[in-house]
Parts: sequence; C-alpha cells; structure tokens
Amino acid sequence: MKYLHTMARVSDLDASLDFYCNKLGLKEVRRSEHAAGRFTLVFLAAPGDGHDNPPQLELTYNWDEHGYAGGRNFGHLAYAVEDIYALCEQLMAAGVVINRPPRDGRMAFVRSPDDISIELLQRGQALPPREPWLSMPNSGQW
Repeated sequence: MKYLHTMARVSDLDASLDFYCNKLGLKEVRRSEHAAGRFTLVFLAAPGDGHDNPPQLELTYNWDEHGYAGGRNFGHLAYAVEDIYALCEQLMAAGVVINRPPRDGRMAFVRSPDDISIELLQRGQALPPREPWLSMPNSGQW
C-alpha cells in the first residue's frame, strides 16, 4: 500500500492556490478540469517530497459550491493498493463496511472508526470487473 493524497474542497481556488503555493511553498504538480461534472482538481506537493509520486494534497474546486459547513471541506485519504478485490475481501471479513464497492476494479471507499473516508485505488490498470463487487450497491456515504 502507498499513501497517495488527502483531498480538501475549496471555495475559492485562486485564494487557496495563493495560500498553498505562494505562501506555504507547495508546488502544483497537475491539474484537471471536468466540465461535465463542473469541478477542477489541482494536486500539490511539498518541494522536499521528491519527484516520483510524492504524497499530495488534492484541492477540489466544485464550480457551483459557495462554501462548506460541518467539515464538508475535508474529503478523504487515498491509498494505492496491489489488489483492490483482495483488500476489500479482507476488510469485509474483518467487519468493515465497503461504502463504495470496487465495481470498476479501480476504486473503493471505506470509512475509519472515526468516520474518515478512505479511498482505495488499484495500482496500475483497473482489474476486470467481477462479482460480487459488480452487483454490490453503495452503502451510506463515502
């Protein structure tokens, strides 16, 4: 397992980038615009974290959102895993609810005992979709 990123939702992308980059010293490593979903993702890394997939801060800017309340600005922790199906089976056997099953062979979400959302991402290419994951519904929020 490799730690990937922490996601935080931001209300003002320019002000956030000014803070994280110009004031705190993080560097933008990639950005993607998603017009259909009306959001922008900007990934930042600390200069001393190396160049080969450093841990990152993901800023998510939802174009139509005008502020967050109740902790909704914090998103999730993300980890790359070797076999998403095997890990989800192991977690289920240990009593962990799979909130968003890995139906696509690529991504799943679970929650910690403190209700922190954790994204699990298949390292490399997605695994072929298969049961029981393909038919498993979402459970709760992630």
